[in-house]
Amino acid sequence: MKRLFLIITVTVLSLSLFSQDFFRGEFSKDKKYVILMNPTAGNIGVVTFLLNNGILKSDPGLIDFVGVYHSSQEYDFSKSAEYIAANGLTRFHLYEVNAPLTEDMVYKQNPCSDDFRKIFKNSAGIIFFGGQDIPPAVYGQENWYSETTDPGRHYFEVSFLFHLLGSTRNTTYKPLLEENPDYMVTGFCLGLQSMNVAAGGTLWQDIPAQVYESTKPETHVLINRNNLHRNYWQNIRDDKDFMGINMHPVRFTGNIFFRKTVKVSRKMQPIVYSSHHQAIHELAPVFDVTARSDDGKIIEGIAHKKYPNVFSVQFHPEVSALYEDRALVKFAPDDTPATLHSMLDKKSLQFHKKYWGHISEVISKGSRQ
Repeated sequence: MKRLFLIITVTVLSLSLFSQDFFRGEFSKDKKYVILMNPTAGNIGVVTFLLNNGILKSDPGLIDFVGVYHSSQEYDFSKSAEYIAANGLTRFHLYEVNAPLTEDMVYKQNPCSDDFRKIFKNSAGIIFFGGQDIPPAVYGQENWYSETTDPGRHYFEVSFLFHLLGSTRNTTYKPLLEENPDYMVTGFCLGLQSMNVAAGGTLWQDIPAQVYESTKPETHVLINRNNLHRNYWQNIRDDKDFMGINMHPVRFTGNIFFRKTVKVSRKMQPIVYSSHHQAIHELAPVFDVTARSDDGKIIEGIAHKKYPNVFSVQFHPEVSALYEDRALVKFAPDDTPATLHSMLDKKSLQFHKKYWGHISEVISKGSRQ
């Protein structure tokens, strides 16, 4: 009984150290914070892996990470608090925003606006992770193909991006980045889509149906493999080795972002990890395209025309299995199972590490401001 009481006491004390109201408490003003949106235990684990393996570099004396989410989101973020406590991740914190936010409030000053400003003023940058589809009404469309499961998350993240970047949907609002144009805003997959939607763009709700006029998995898999962004073989045959994603090349555009900022050759066509069925359709006017799919039909990267550290990609450079051998998987029935890491050639792996090197550099500069 005493042992059980001790375990419960330690657990409660540990969780209290990682409370979910970080910016409401006494936090160090001597540090800068990188914001992690939708800080699930899995996303925190990914960032921890990148830090521990020197892929994402940051000075622990200067930079901590704060996971930010809205109380209406479907995920149980007490699991994130438990993960932080169980792994002794003293550089990670959580902040729950609980002010009301509905669809009609997204593109204007709203009850979350004060929290958005507080987070922005006390951080060096923000990372938006992947996830399920944005409700089409947020970008002015009916739902034809979208798989929306967590609308609260999307209202919160799109509204935060609106506050950061501004939007053609409300041109009277002055974006927060006008106060700090060097602030970093980046994201992966859904993160890119959310940035585009927030700034005034729209999405293809289903790539096979709307871009390639394919309406069923049996015809999806006939599309050139380099232009598939999800593995539809898993919808046709039952095979535990099928991966749900695809590894395919991307092509850089004439924009200088990858060539001069990330410092990789424009001729490089790196292999990337892709897992989505939606993509940018109408590009918000504040963005330039930095990368496209092999056939040029899908936007794979964007960068802001005005703010130098606002950029995003449609693929997933954060996935830990890209950097070390994990499970054996395959794309098509006749493929030989292999690790995702082994599917990257040396130049593609180098590209991913350089991309994270650029993010690390931007965070480092932001922490010294």
